[in-house]
Amino acid sequence: MGITGSLTPDQLELFHSQGYLVIESFASEDEIRDLRKRMNELLNQFDCSVSSIFSTKNQQHTTDNYFFESAQKISFFFEEKAFGDDGELKQPKELSINKVGHALHELDPVYKEFTYSSKVSSLVSSLGYRRPVVMQSMYIFKQPGIGGEVVPHQDNSFVYTDPPSCTGLWMALEDSTTVNGCLWAIPGSHKNGLVRRFVRGENGVTYDRPSPSYDQRDFVPIEMKAGSMIAFHGDLIHQSFENLSQKSRHAYSLHVVESDGCKWAKDNWMQREKMPEPLYVLP
Repeated sequence: MGITGSLTPDQLELFHSQGYLVIESFASEDEIRDLRKRMNELLNQFDCSVSSIFSTKNQQHTTDNYFFESAQKISFFFEEKAFGDDGELKQPKELSINKVGHALHELDPVYKEFTYSSKVSSLVSSLGYRRPVVMQSMYIFKQPGIGGEVVPHQDNSFVYTDPPSCTGLWMALEDSTTVNGCLWAIPGSHKNGLVRRFVRGENGVTYDRPSPSYDQRDFVPIEMKAGSMIAFHGDLIHQSFENLSQKSRHAYSLHVVESDGCKWAKDNWMQREKMPEPLYVLP
């Protein structure tokens, strides 16, 4: 049976013009509950002594073997502000984690079932993929009071193929608002192409050029209800601010690339022994 795209012509036009598209009620209440419940189980099993800190501001300094090995594992990354001066967590571990990644969609049956569902495949098919591969998955917490800022960036910087083919899929598991750190984007910025890459070399990882400066007045907030999905072009400039509120902002995020005619870059931070199983393969 072939894969039928789920997006309408008007939705596709909007995606191509502004670089992103919000699809409301993408996930059911039951699916949201199951994803969140499973993450609670994973957190309960998690050994705090084996982990790392995640930061988009200082990633070059916090990247270590734990980070590199997470490409093929389920790994846990703390918020920068989770620890006190004494090096101990300031709150319970479940309120201290920044994200869990990057192979949830391959190694955990609950996340795999959702990722490889017909609704995800249909969405990706609408965007023109023939042999799409989910290269990484992340459960993002945006913790109350300490949820870290994600600086302006493009996903193609980190998940690069030749030619570029990344699409981000970001699903709200809780309402995402300007109060608790929703996504912000510059509409149409994907039309300007990729501005820099995050590359891996003999001495670790680094950006191949400085970040451009952005006018914050160009960004628009993307508030979303729980269960809504946003698809965004790999060259779209987007960011999120710190969560200074008392409400978390959980989300499940996937990064899809094309494996038909596109080559995975050998200097991406993420390197694997083999590519993941494709979502589907068109004849």
